[in-house]
Amino acid sequence: MTTTNASVRKAVIPVAGLGTRFLPATKAMPKEMLPVVDKPAIQYVVEEAVKVGLNDILMITGRNKRALEDHFDRVPALEATLEAKGDTAKLESIQAASNLGDIHYVRQGDPKGLGHAVLRARQHVGNEPFAVLLGDDLIDARDELLSTMIEVQAKTGGSVVALIEVEPSQISAYGCADIEEIDGEGYVRINKLVEKPDIEDAPSNLAVIGRYVLHPEVFNVLDKTEPGRGGEIQLTDALQELAAGQGDGHGVYGVVFRGRRYDTGDKLSYLKACVQLAIDSDDLGPGLRDWLPGFTAGLTK
Repeated sequence: MTTTNASVRKAVIPVAGLGTRFLPATKAMPKEMLPVVDKPAIQYVVEEAVKVGLNDILMITGRNKRALEDHFDRVPALEATLEAKGDTAKLESIQAASNLGDIHYVRQGDPKGLGHAVLRARQHVGNEPFAVLLGDDLIDARDELLSTMIEVQAKTGGSVVALIEVEPSQISAYGCADIEEIDGEGYVRINKLVEKPDIEDAPSNLAVIGRYVLHPEVFNVLDKTEPGRGGEIQLTDALQELAAGQGDGHGVYGVVFRGRRYDTGDKLSYLKACVQLAIDSDDLGPGLRDWLPGFTAGLTK
């Protein structure tokens, strides 16, 4: 049994996936390094963690992920060149990435699924609650999610998942939550998690997205979790056991997010995310908003 009253200080970001949906672009470059407007997708995720005080970050990496480490490292020669040119804006932009937080790396080794990737963080995390952020979901910096989840974890002592409402016809693409309202609270209790259910079998239209705040008891559960869907160790299976169990570290809760979320999980959603964030940017937004109506008006189906 794992007992802890610690606050959340650490974030785990699994980045060992092969990114096959984006081939051939990801043949030699990690999908997490694909640019979303003017920053790689992974930087948005790290910035989200740092914004809520999670300055100790562990990335679970794999082969061909060296570019991630390089991105968050110093490049003295480049910095010196920009400084000599007086290009302060670009100098500050590259220094921002290397000054974000204390970033560590460990390889997943065998590609045994998200649950296995999270389990690889056990030694670094230790006996305290921690956040897990998946790179396919970008949360707008203007909206609160992770800080709310951390508050719920502290209040309940369990684990917390992020949920969004989707059209019932789309629920089969997500993990789905069977929930129970809690009187007077802004979060829900998770009774059961169903991975990609058929539309007629879905217990709700609440889909799990890639933000978790987990009690360290999850490591004990993952340690004995057998491979599930796809022959991989599924984090969902471990959370299901925590939701059904009793005692310290058990209980799973959900925070329903109604803010701005950008999905970069496949080519089309990635392109939509780029357009959405570009339109909202101060430098590109005005020009893009002026150009788009004329461009779309000229399109034929």
